[in-house]
Amino acid sequence: MTFDLIRVGANCSEAKAAQSTKDFISKYEIALKEIHEFIFWIEIFIEAELVDAPKFSLLLEEANSIAKILAASIKKLKEKPS
Repeated sequence: MTFDLIRVGANCSEAKAAQSTKDFISKYEIALKEIHEFIFWIEIFIEAELVDAPKFSLLLEEANSIAKILAASIKKLKEKPS
């Protein structure tokens, strides 16, 4: 599960060295997919009562915030004229 967050960060970091805006967007889209997978697993763990719900609910909120930031960034970049 932590590995999902590492992949999110790695893709965002890799985007810094993107060869084009299209490449940058692609890296952010991959990061967005990874954070959605992370959210999925957190929700499963909470529903199955495998984790302390209050603590993991905060983590879930943070992950959702990251997803919103990534989605907004991607949308803005796609709207930008080439």
